[in-house]
Amino acid sequence: MLNCGGHMAGRLLIVDDIATNRIVLKVRLTEARYRVAQCRTGAEAFRIAHEGDIDLVILPATLPDMEVAALCRRIKADPATSAIPLLMLADPGDSARRLAALRAGVDDLLSPPFSDGRLLARVRSLLRGHEADRELQRRDLTARALGFGEAPAPLTRPGSVALIGTSPEQSLGWKTALRGLTPHRIHLIGWSAAMELDNPQDTPDLFIVAAGSLGQPDGLSLVSELRSRPATRRAAILTVHPRNTEDSQTRALDIGVDGLLEDRFDPQELALRIDRLVTRKRNADRLRDSVEDGLRMAATDPLTGLYNRRYGDHHLASMAQRTMTAGRSMALLMIDIDLFKAINDSHGHAAGDSVLVAVARAIRDNLRAQDLLIRLGGDEFVVALPDIAAADARLAAERLRGLVAELHPRVAADHPLKVSVSIGLAFGGPAPFGMDHLLAQADAALYQAKSTGRDRVCLAGAGPRAAIVPGTSAGPVQGLGAFPGASGGYEAIRSA
Repeated sequence: MLNCGGHMAGRLLIVDDIATNRIVLKVRLTEARYRVAQCRTGAEAFRIAHEGDIDLVILPATLPDMEVAALCRRIKADPATSAIPLLMLADPGDSARRLAALRAGVDDLLSPPFSDGRLLARVRSLLRGHEADRELQRRDLTARALGFGEAPAPLTRPGSVALIGTSPEQSLGWKTALRGLTPHRIHLIGWSAAMELDNPQDTPDLFIVAAGSLGQPDGLSLVSELRSRPATRRAAILTVHPRNTEDSQTRALDIGVDGLLEDRFDPQELALRIDRLVTRKRNADRLRDSVEDGLRMAATDPLTGLYNRRYGDHHLASMAQRTMTAGRSMALLMIDIDLFKAINDSHGHAAGDSVLVAVARAIRDNLRAQDLLIRLGGDEFVVALPDIAAADARLAAERLRGLVAELHPRVAADHPLKVSVSIGLAFGGPAPFGMDHLLAQADAALYQAKSTGRDRVCLAGAGPRAAIVPGTSAGPVQGLGAFPGASGGYEAIRSA
């Protein structure tokens, strides 16, 4: 239960007006390396939770000053405490209180008596889900702070729930019991159909799986498969277990189910759990999509699809640090489209955009997976080539220049354009270097290339008139995955 740093695993709040109950729970949880706070009333519980640093609240069936459901509603209604998971200890026969707590927002229920294994498995599961939700929320807040996220909209579409019993009769019995209790769409599917799901869009929001007992199919093996497959790993899963199957229930929680019930459950409780799990899963999907869309917008140029300067500045600094730490070298290419303003002026901005896209695609498609291509803005690009020798980088730059020269993009019917680029090339490593200095060197070399005739590569620090002038070798560029060696013949480097 220790985390990587050896610190306590989380801070839990035990609420109970019976001191003996609090002490017993505290001993069991402290032995598992949790930090534990205690209180006896609902008012105290809310105050402590509101003060922060509480990762989970464990509630009794009754409180001396208020109904447990009222405390749950208060905690879930307050933005400062709404994300804290709530675990209620309640007898399975106390249906009224269990249902009221679920309606009020309690996250899970544990029926006494319970072993240390069942308790700790339930706590681990809730904390794991809480941390995943919290990380998604942090990323969403970051995206929204950058202006790329959107406030969540209310969920309106019913969810999809798949029932997988140990037999068709069991699945049908569950569906019959749920009739009229949930707005979500209920489907009966078998093991093979579940295993064949390969598209996340076709995957149910929630699987309800019978864990099975001795001599029956092992539902937890199916759960493991669902959790391991890309199409189904983000679905919610609730398992149904025979009574008094502690090992099975503990294993289910530890392999990642989101909730569990025992046979002969109250159908109303199952309906409430379905609604909660579907809502939580949909919220997680929406946050994840929002974050991914936000990061995509924040990090990429919408016209070319390349990384933008905001992303590039951060990644280039990381690449430079890795290069120096490894004692290796890297190259930086500053690329500018020649006479781009004339293209815009003569053929319009739509033609200019087409040229930008064509040049970006040609360069991107001829780089290695580890190389980085950035659009700085306008008609300027930067290519970073990590772990490369100087001679190979020079040849790479010349091949990219030649590739662009062969493009001839058409901006109108039967009107191909002649396009060329000038490239400034600078090197860093293995000696320490600064990325800002390397960019300035590449920019100065680019200026030389532009001022000495364009359509050429100039090397930083090689003299005011040193350049690689356009070569004469024919044939298409096959990609830069295998750069030719240093013996590739660089007599083309001469005074311009």
